[in-house]
Amino acid sequence: MNDLSKLLRSALLRRCLPALAGALVCLHAMSQTAPTPDTEDPFLWLEDVQGERALAWVRERNAHSQQVLQATPGFESLRSRLAELLNSTDRIPRIARHGDWLYNFWQDPTNKRGLWRRTTLAEYRKPGTRWETVLDLDALATAEGENWVWGGANCLGPQDRRCLISLSRGGADAKVVREFDTVTKAFVKDGFTLPESKSDVEWLDADTVYVGTDFGPGSLTSSGYPRISKRWKRGTPLSEAVTVFEGKVEDVWAGVAVDRTPGFERTMFVRAPDFYTQERFLLQGDRLVRLDLPADAQVRFMHSAGTPGDTLLIELRSELKTPERTYPSGALLAMDARTLLQGERRYQVLFEPTPTRSLAGFTTTRSHVIVNVLDNVASKLEEWRRTPKGFVRREIKAPFPGTLSVASLNDPMRARDPLAERYTLLYTDFLTPDSLLLGSTGTDRRSPLKALSPAFDASGMRVDQFFAASADGTRVPYFVVWPAGAKADGSNPTLLYGYGGFRNALEPWYSRAFGNAWYKRGGVLVVANIRGGGEFGPAWHQAAVKANKQRSYDDFIAVAEDLIARKITSPRHLGIEGGSNGGLLVGAVFTQRPELFNAVVCQVPLLDMKRYHKLLAGASWMAEYGNPDVSEEWAWISRYSPYQNVKPGVKYPRVLFTTSTRDDRVHPGHARKMAARMLSQGHDLLYYENIEGGHGLAADNQQRAHVQALEFSYLWQQLSR
Repeated sequence: MNDLSKLLRSALLRRCLPALAGALVCLHAMSQTAPTPDTEDPFLWLEDVQGERALAWVRERNAHSQQVLQATPGFESLRSRLAELLNSTDRIPRIARHGDWLYNFWQDPTNKRGLWRRTTLAEYRKPGTRWETVLDLDALATAEGENWVWGGANCLGPQDRRCLISLSRGGADAKVVREFDTVTKAFVKDGFTLPESKSDVEWLDADTVYVGTDFGPGSLTSSGYPRISKRWKRGTPLSEAVTVFEGKVEDVWAGVAVDRTPGFERTMFVRAPDFYTQERFLLQGDRLVRLDLPADAQVRFMHSAGTPGDTLLIELRSELKTPERTYPSGALLAMDARTLLQGERRYQVLFEPTPTRSLAGFTTTRSHVIVNVLDNVASKLEEWRRTPKGFVRREIKAPFPGTLSVASLNDPMRARDPLAERYTLLYTDFLTPDSLLLGSTGTDRRSPLKALSPAFDASGMRVDQFFAASADGTRVPYFVVWPAGAKADGSNPTLLYGYGGFRNALEPWYSRAFGNAWYKRGGVLVVANIRGGGEFGPAWHQAAVKANKQRSYDDFIAVAEDLIARKITSPRHLGIEGGSNGGLLVGAVFTQRPELFNAVVCQVPLLDMKRYHKLLAGASWMAEYGNPDVSEEWAWISRYSPYQNVKPGVKYPRVLFTTSTRDDRVHPGHARKMAARMLSQGHDLLYYENIEGGHGLAADNQQRAHVQALEFSYLWQQLSR
């Protein structure tokens, strides 16, 4: 593969916490590992995920919450409408190119678990695209008696006939890996197969893979991810695979990336000491050479078969000082990859941040780099063409302001590729349905591919961007999506959404669910771009980590206070929502300032920050939060940890906690224990735990519609009266 960051970065990002309520879906050893005794925690038994006592508690809370919320007038019609929208054929099928085909994974009422299917670009451009089914998950699940959830495919180019398919039981991050033939449309007899684990598998050639998985005691990091990489030959048992690389137990993860592009073949081994840094080693013959690259930078190679030029693109997360100059954090640099092992390097700057502009991402075609820039949280595009003398810039004219997403269609494995300079461009904003266009480098002319039909009437609606002053004076932007006819009179039911962690930026998005279940009923949506996110580059994120994590919560509180001061809403009508790290956000904020809110939707949250690093993948996030076992660090964590700060005798909003039994990323014990502690203190709350769904809360569209209907019904109950 050309894009080494596909493994180096995605191996961490696919385990990262999601940026949006429905975004980012990431049970190994959950039921086999007994909780560590803690005499100070009377609810530790709720960490026993599959324990009968814990599940009996879950069933009781689920029954109570569903009885309360399903009695809300219009609940059934709302759930049906949300399911209709999720299952509608009027959706843009998201595509991934494998060889000559465009692949898509699709779920609808007939295909509840989903179809892995394919078509050609010519066919995809037609309104009534014809699809060829490659794998039917519903049929597979029925035949094998499993609740399979799609986990993705890693295909061997350039033919892309053989693929390593990942299947999850119930939506967990841990997956089964099985080799599949896309021509015969069947699993390969005696092919590469791995049992359920959080595995990484990478093709070396048709008969060899590198594999990181649970090889037994000592083979995983303390975060539960692969620590050891082995080379595995076809036809041999996994026990005979040869160890080629090892990370440390305290690392987050260790693995391998293979670049098989003809003329540019290379293998790189990586260990990630923490969530934000990587140590990289290039395989030279039979020895590993450590690469002198910034540990916290993201790197990507740009090259294609049959073309000259081997470029390394470096996205800086901290300053890079050279004898010539200092390159700022947040910059994107290009260098000749052939000098990678040499001391002297020359960099060209493709992007340099400003106080309002940051790098949102970039993609590469055969000879261009398309840079996505956030300008006050709205997307703009720049195009850099590679020439023998360096890169030449051109501004791309594209819709604005909103969110732009670019995906290259180039296949670097092919010397002659008709799609080498083609890309797809997706545009959306809060009031504009998604539209997908086909573009080519060197021109702003684009042709339409697919577009969503409006799912709600946006006439009379508007979007504003305001700034709130945080406790330390920092200006914090936020978006307000106004329903038609709304006035700043303090009476608007308002939902404030936030995340504020792991460099994730919250950009505008079009939501059919909010349009029908919230805006249509007169609800206001507010999206806060607080510190800890990536809206203004690495500095915006780094300003609110570890000892400074409270700044995220101060920013969120400042936005809430600004909404009240502007009379957009009032505490009686103001609710907050966040998932995962965002669940920690709303948990910290409602325990600190309960008088500001009347509703809290706390989704798949972290809440017990004293034990988070001991639960599932929690140890991998210590670079974000700190280590509670270190007394100095626990001193600042303890000030905001919701589980340790909720108190009896305080008037809190009636909270709705939602989580999943099959979430093997953020342990469901966080939500369970917080709810149990609050109930023991006499607080009223609602709790719903979906048995399936993993970190995304749902495994299929019916489950998604049910959870969404519960949440929207709760919000309307709390905020509209």
